[in-house]
Amino acid sequence: MAERFDVVIIGAGPGGYVAAVRAAQLGLSVAVIEEKEPGGVCLNWGCIPSKNLIHQAEIFHALSEMEAAGVTVNRSTLDYGKVQEQSRKVVRTLTGGVAALLKRHKVTYVKGRAKIAEKGRVTVDDERVIACTNILVATGSRPMEIPGFEFDETTVLSSDGVLAMTQLPRSMVILGAGAIGCEFAYVLNSFGVEVTLVEALDHVLPAEDFEACAVVEKCFKRQGIRLRCGTRATLLEKVNANIKVHLANKSGVEDVISAEKVLVVFGRTPITGNLGLEEAGVQLDERGYVETGDYNQTCIPGIYAIGDITTSPALAHVASKEGEIAVEHMAGHPPAIRRVVAELVPSAIYCEPQLAGFGLREDQALEQGLSVKKSVFNYIGAGKSVAIGKPDGLVKLLCEPDTGELLGAHIVGHNATELIHELLLAKHSELLPEDVESMIHAHPTLSEAVMEAARGIHGRPIHG
Repeated sequence: MAERFDVVIIGAGPGGYVAAVRAAQLGLSVAVIEEKEPGGVCLNWGCIPSKNLIHQAEIFHALSEMEAAGVTVNRSTLDYGKVQEQSRKVVRTLTGGVAALLKRHKVTYVKGRAKIAEKGRVTVDDERVIACTNILVATGSRPMEIPGFEFDETTVLSSDGVLAMTQLPRSMVILGAGAIGCEFAYVLNSFGVEVTLVEALDHVLPAEDFEACAVVEKCFKRQGIRLRCGTRATLLEKVNANIKVHLANKSGVEDVISAEKVLVVFGRTPITGNLGLEEAGVQLDERGYVETGDYNQTCIPGIYAIGDITTSPALAHVASKEGEIAVEHMAGHPPAIRRVVAELVPSAIYCEPQLAGFGLREDQALEQGLSVKKSVFNYIGAGKSVAIGKPDGLVKLLCEPDTGELLGAHIVGHNATELIHELLLAKHSELLPEDVESMIHAHPTLSEAVMEAARGIHGRPIHG
């Protein structure tokens, strides 16, 4: 007789394990099936190890400030293998924490490859059979590989491959200036690698606000990162120990640059193959994403899908929230929202300067013919930014002209990924800019820039 649970969750990433804990809190019996390690890509080969590398890069980069204070620093003793080991140590700590979290909530953890045999039945490694009332699929995504730019993880790297490096190359070309590309450009440049960052669109981080991105570009150039925007790679050619990258800009001008390694980060693709989804009747779109409705239900009752395998924003915090929504619905516990609203999801990019935002961008407003009221306050007007040597940045608010409703907010600068949440809370709570500005902000803090941007909507910033 097959084991039976209220819910079987396929995948133990930030969507799957959060859903498992929440389901257990609601009194459901839960099994999580994971082929690899708990924590998924985010914890093992994404968010967490990359942020540790960024932290270590910030420390190494800040050595110049020590030199300015008269301290002699020998940077030649850098051992990148030890940097890498520190990042893996963090991963091991947190994967152990996730495993302990699941155990504490009496979640049954099953190691193996899951497949949906039919509605209400899942197999593990084609042998073990588990019956259930509901199935939640949270298998995530993998690096996108396109013809001509295939990964060998030696000279042509994916985001997984670059996180596994134990030695630094002298030079690297990064193809794709989205969040992953910009974060690794910052890390590698900080450790002394010659970095060229190539982006087919007009500016780095093309999904973010253009004024905020201009600040990132200015800082990257100052740091020595070579930017090639409006340029696409047409061919990779291995020549001896180097890779030659053939490029063409929008005007059709072609040239070739050479580097020891190439990092290809064109995007990610959903892991939905060989899971039995289509055989169970679940609808996938032409790109392989699962189509979902309210509460992240698929077209088959009792089968839910969350995270990167759906068309919602491919972010760990989105997967976690969707997992909560799905299992609360399964348990008959009405969730606060039926589905994640993309406009209320914060983006967070961790290069230096950091960039974060949510809601409407100014270019989107222009494309849609919308009228907005804008306020921009530069970091340099907040004394704390100058005091800590981080004056590059801005806070930008976009509001509805008549009502003052906050339509979007974008911050670039030191600690932007932390500062954005004050404005996001204001949006969630239906507060207006005057509510933000009327609150006393401690001095000196970077959050004063948020207050000043809110004042600016009505034309009354003090330090702007």
